[in-house]
Amino acid sequence: MSPDTPLQRGFEFLLSEPDAPLSAWVQSIWSASVLQTEPVVKPLYPDAGSGIIFNLRGEVRIGTEVLPEGIIMLPVKHKAAHIALAPGAELMGVRFHPAIGFGVLGRLYDKPTLLPQEDSQYSLHETYTALQTTGSSRRIEALYQWAHCHLALILAVPDSLEKALEYVEQGDLSGGLSGYSNQSLRQIERQFKRWLGITPKHYQRVLRIKKTIGYLRKHPNAKLADVAHQFGFSDQAHMTREFRVIAEITPGKVSS
Repeated sequence: MSPDTPLQRGFEFLLSEPDAPLSAWVQSIWSASVLQTEPVVKPLYPDAGSGIIFNLRGEVRIGTEVLPEGIIMLPVKHKAAHIALAPGAELMGVRFHPAIGFGVLGRLYDKPTLLPQEDSQYSLHETYTALQTTGSSRRIEALYQWAHCHLALILAVPDSLEKALEYVEQGDLSGGLSGYSNQSLRQIERQFKRWLGITPKHYQRVLRIKKTIGYLRKHPNAKLADVAHQFGFSDQAHMTREFRVIAEITPGKVSS
């Protein structure tokens, strides 16, 4: 692992993307600390994934939801929100790939939810206590150790759903999903609803926005009309409408 460690105006954010085999389940493991006297507000763009936050100390808010200190189970992110961290806040997290959160946690959450003390799955409470007493420079490593220990034995997603996710990411849904599989469209949609809480079409929309945001961050001077064509929007106006609905921002704001 090779954490990215930017420190800007008293805000420390460490992000590490795991190697195989952990990368099959986990997008990233991260840590954030507010060292300044002013709160920090950051956008959370949709990725159709979910995750776990270990809120070690301080006030944290996602949208209108105040996150208490403890272990917070996150819903599937299919629409943008903002996270606000008060001065002194310290938190960590594991971000799962789409559908993995359901496979790990056994359920979907409709909002950020505090894990009860009596819930002992995957030694999460023991891990939370250990993170509180671990120095910030070692927390990423400690969370990696937890993930390797507890996620390696989990059946990620059914083969049929994994193939459907790949098909949606790579293909065009205009011809439907049932052609790639012996499952009916209704069966595929039920799988998406159970594991992600959204339809295949909505999943495709979220992925397209995510990929477009990533491209605009790397190419801030790109012409938006060309970007819209490159990522399969009918035109620039269509791309802007989709950004406003899903990312709650315009493409021009991402690249500016």
